[in-house]
Formats: sequence, C-alpha cells, structure tokens
Amino acid sequence: MPRGPRLDAPGVLHHVMARGIERRKIFLDDRDRDDFVSRLAALAKAGAVVVYAWSLMPNHFHLLVRSGNLPISHSMRRLLTGYAVVFNRRHRRSGHLFQNRYKSIVVEEEAYLLELVRYIHLNPIRSGVVRDLAHLDRWPYSGHSALLGRVLSDWQETGEVLGRYSRSRREAVRRYRAFVAEGRKQGQRPELMGGGLIRSAGGWQAVSELRKGRERYASDERILGSSAFVDGLLREAEKAAGEREKARRTRVTLETLAERIGRDVGIPAGTLLSSSRNRAVSRARALLSFVWVSHLGRSGYELARGLGLSPVSVYLSARRGQELMAEWKDRLERWRR
Repeated sequence: MPRGPRLDAPGVLHHVMARGIERRKIFLDDRDRDDFVSRLAALAKAGAVVVYAWSLMPNHFHLLVRSGNLPISHSMRRLLTGYAVVFNRRHRRSGHLFQNRYKSIVVEEEAYLLELVRYIHLNPIRSGVVRDLAHLDRWPYSGHSALLGRVLSDWQETGEVLGRYSRSRREAVRRYRAFVAEGRKQGQRPELMGGGLIRSAGGWQAVSELRKGRERYASDERILGSSAFVDGLLREAEKAAGEREKARRTRVTLETLAERIGRDVGIPAGTLLSSSRNRAVSRARALLSFVWVSHLGRSGYELARGLGLSPVSVYLSARRGQELMAEWKDRLERWRR
C-alpha cells in the first residue's frame, strides 16, 4: 500500500520517530548523542521547529515538535542527513543509518500534548537506558531534565509545557514530575502512536460504526486525534494539495515574479534578485519569498539558489513577508497568476 504524503503546515504539532536500520544502534556514545542534540538545537534556534519533548535511545529517538519556518520534512532531512554523514565518517561505516523514512504523526494538541511529553520522556526508563526516575531527572539526553531545570537547554520550549500545570514555575515543576511518576505504571501506551480514531475513539469497532466513506479519515495512521480533528486536518491537507497543484500548473518563473513585485514597489527586478542588503530591497525580497513559498507552493531551496541565500534565510524572509503582505494584499492575485 503506498504511503500517504506528509501532513504539515506552520504551527502543526508532530510526534516524530526514527529507528536505526535493522534496529541497529544509531547512538554509540555520548559524542554521537551530543552531535545529534546540537543539530536539533540549531534547528530550534533558527525557528525551524519548536521542541517540547525529546529522548534518545540506543537505536531510535522520539521528538515532539511544532513545525516553524521550515516544513517538517526539510527540518528532518537536515537533521538526519547531517547526523548520518558525520556518524558514518566517525565510525568508518557506509550506507543507510536510519530504517526507511522517519515516522511523523500530526497530533491534536489539547488532547495529547502533555500525554506525549510524559510518554516520550519515560522512554529511557522503559528501554532500560536509565534505572529510575531519579536517574532520569539528571539524564542529559531527554527533555525531562530541562523541564525540571536540572540541565540547561535554552533551545527547548519549557514554558509552554510547564505553564499548563501552574503559573508558578516551582509548583509547575512539582506537578509535572508527579504526572511523569504516575505514568510509570501505564506501560508502552500504543494508543499514543497514531491512528486517528482507531486509537483515540474506541478502536476498529468504533470505526466500523461510522457512516460509509469516512473510514479513510477515521483510520489515518498519520494523525493522533478525535474524529473532528482527523476529518478537518485531512480536508485541509487536500485543499492545500489542490492549491499547490493549481500553482504548479501556472509555473510563474522567479524572474517574472520579481518583475511584477519590483514594478509595484519601485525596485528593478535585477536588484531584487541581487545580494543587496538595502532595507527596501530586503522588504521587497521578503514579499517575494512569501508569495513564492506560500502562494505558489514552490520550493524554498529553489528560491535560495536563485537568490544566493541559505534555505533558512529564505524561510525567515518569507515569515517577514507574511507580516508585510497586509499592505500589498490587493496586488497578490496579480503577482501570482
């Protein structure tokens, strides 16, 4: 059965997992783990992802992240490819490090965020990597120790998680740890591994009772959430795919888009596509980046090559362009058609 496309949009919450090929170890020592963490931290600091929970086991890892200014597929490609190259060089091996492609489950936030933070952070105990909760409190290779304040990870988003327990940080930490301790009795929690309604609303029996034609929505294993969440998310994904296909067929070139935007803002297309750091040029380039990525559905990597910038710079520019678009929204249709 063919795999479904990734479901993603800025601000979407994802539970991401990847395992070593043939279940082999992907972390052999602390240098490996430190390298992986530094790469994840760099993505978080660049705004590509917001990290709420994470843990590293010998042959796999778990992340709970919100996609930011890069699609989750781009962020994971940078993370996994860069790590695998260095791992292979360092350990004098070749070939694939990870088994197939990573697994990414879109998560209904209100219902599952805290449950998944606990589930992910208890993995080192369930896997036997650490002995007990006291050891986990100090373990530097999961986000649990950062939430407790035992390990400094300024790139990890701790405030949003702890804020769901109490306004007082001290009380929030106490309640969070008690919640994690309580979870030790719950075992493997397969219901948190995706599956839409199959996992979150009564299993296959509940699915069979839905009206004919909705089974695809109810059982989509890329999603963890309620019926309404699963249904709505897939409809949005289909709509976005349709818009991308429509934009793809128009195939507005970079030069044409630069000419259209440049004419309206009073900047020659050649200057707009140059490396100029002039403030007015940068603002116009931000508009171009936003229209190119968000409304034409084109690749930020393709635009980065055209502008001579890094992909991260393009996505950051697109984010600024979204803010500027309010001033130019009456020109958008003419720019992109």
